[in-house]
Amino acid sequence: MTTAVAAPFRFFSLRVVRTRRLGPSLVRVTFDGAGLHAFHSDGRDQSLSLFLPHPGQPEPVIPLDLGDGWWQAWRELPDDVRAVMRSYTLRSLRRNAEGSTVEIDIDFALHGIEPGAPTPAGPASRWAAHAAAGDRVLVLGPVLADNRAIRFRPPEDTDLVLLWGDETAVPAATAILESLPAGTRVRAWLEVPHAEDVQDVRTEADAEITWLVRHDGAPMAVDAVRAARLPSAERPYVWIAGESGQVKALRRHFVGERGVDRRRVTFVGYWRQGMTEEQLRAAE
Repeated sequence: MTTAVAAPFRFFSLRVVRTRRLGPSLVRVTFDGAGLHAFHSDGRDQSLSLFLPHPGQPEPVIPLDLGDGWWQAWRELPDDVRAVMRSYTLRSLRRNAEGSTVEIDIDFALHGIEPGAPTPAGPASRWAAHAAAGDRVLVLGPVLADNRAIRFRPPEDTDLVLLWGDETAVPAATAILESLPAGTRVRAWLEVPHAEDVQDVRTEADAEITWLVRHDGAPMAVDAVRAARLPSAERPYVWIAGESGQVKALRRHFVGERGVDRRRVTFVGYWRQGMTEEQLRAAE
């Protein structure tokens, strides 16, 4: 099923095909669906709105029959009925011989799942940790490959790409790295909780990737970046995503201390320490 909302985006009814743990903190969920042939994306850090059911519901509840009025009607549903909405990044997609999308992957950071976690797991982490083949979700995703939900857009004259992301941004950062052509100079810092979360990233770019493992006591975020010696560049482009406090601190570092033109810095707060996504949206 596909339901038009606002071009270039559309609702896609999807089901879980399989899951794969990528490490203690990350799980990859693969989806298919009859309408995926209309799903088009250039990848990179493509953002999606994912709608999940509550425990006991066979599928997420969204009043799609109301057309463009779905949003207000969805907000007015009871909290324990209304589908849980979370923002995620497309990790990858696969096409058939005709060029139509047949599967998509979304990687989930499993916050709060491990025993003794300092904060309880949110609904998306709980869902992903127990997802099984056949489970149903809804995704509000792109029908045009180049769309406004792709934020990674280095200017054509970029001579150095700088990336930073925590575990919530690792899917986007690794997708970006895989998309870059040969000869692109890249310096990337990717922060994860455990050494087992480190991934093998295949890229044709001239990339130096530093994995920062929090449980190993590695310097985090600003400290690691501030200590780094960067290749010389006249026109660098910076992409930063993850916890909003860290993102803001890194943006200040690159602009204020490194002298990067603020117009060449893309920064996205995927989450904020101590706040749910609902609270974060309400505060914006």
